[in-house]
Amino acid sequence: MDGGNQSEFLLMGLSEIPEQQQILFWMFLSMYLVAVVGNVLIILAIGSDSRLHTPMYFFLANLSLTDLFFVTNTIPKMLVNLQSQNKAISYPGCLTQLYFLVSLVALDNLILAVMAYDRYVAICHPLHYVTAMSPQLCLLLLTLCWALSILYGLIHTLLMTRVTFCGSRKIHYIFCEMYVLLRLACSNTQINHTVLIATGCLIFLTPLGFMIMSYVRIVRAILRIPSATGKYKTFSTCASHLAVVSLFYGTLGMVYLQPLHTYSMKDSVATVMYAVVTPMMNPFIYSLRNKDMHGALGRLLRKPFQRST
Repeated sequence: MDGGNQSEFLLMGLSEIPEQQQILFWMFLSMYLVAVVGNVLIILAIGSDSRLHTPMYFFLANLSLTDLFFVTNTIPKMLVNLQSQNKAISYPGCLTQLYFLVSLVALDNLILAVMAYDRYVAICHPLHYVTAMSPQLCLLLLTLCWALSILYGLIHTLLMTRVTFCGSRKIHYIFCEMYVLLRLACSNTQINHTVLIATGCLIFLTPLGFMIMSYVRIVRAILRIPSATGKYKTFSTCASHLAVVSLFYGTLGMVYLQPLHTYSMKDSVATVMYAVVTPMMNPFIYSLRNKDMHGALGRLLRKPFQRST
């Protein structure tokens, strides 16, 4: 089966037992709806409240938009497969899913890095925050994030079109994923591996290093605050971001920080964590202890009732 004549793959998912598939269908449908509603509410709350038109919330709205695209890229197809028992996905469909998956993971990561820079400037250089994080710079940083992630996705998707597949077409996974497809290949994938490592260092490890450096300086700045109340108040402004970064890199590391030949079915559970659970949890993490978000969400949800009365 090569790039010229292959027609489809089979997404086998987490289980082939019908009873378990029904449970998985309702579980993933519930998680998908929670993720969609949560992220849409975050976007609407930020967009409708002028008090949240700040750099931090601008990037948060874009993070929620990315998570919304991310879950919509994979879960609806998986739900159709579970409900119809038709596990086939066309070769172009698989590459399309792969492109958006790779691009959106990279975009999520880059936006998190930009948000770390925003918190660094806000805490370490508060007097220069308004000028340092100008609307023009925010827009430029976001455009750069999108451009790099689109390029990253295109590079790996185009390289995948050169790969020849033979033998089994079964993907024991919930979507078309880079490592799984490379394991099915029967042609030389050395170029794919080399580019994957090189671009991975640029797109993932470099922003991670930047975030670590930002938080080291943030912690130093917090420790210099004399009062315990002041320390707590300052740390609370970046605690949500730190929790999301930990969840994102923790689940991503469970899947990808291992040799390709050890990749197995058990990694599907870890994939569910970063592909479904993380986008679902992000809105809760950012709104759980954020009074500004609480207020904006409350005003947003009260609007329909106020209009009706």
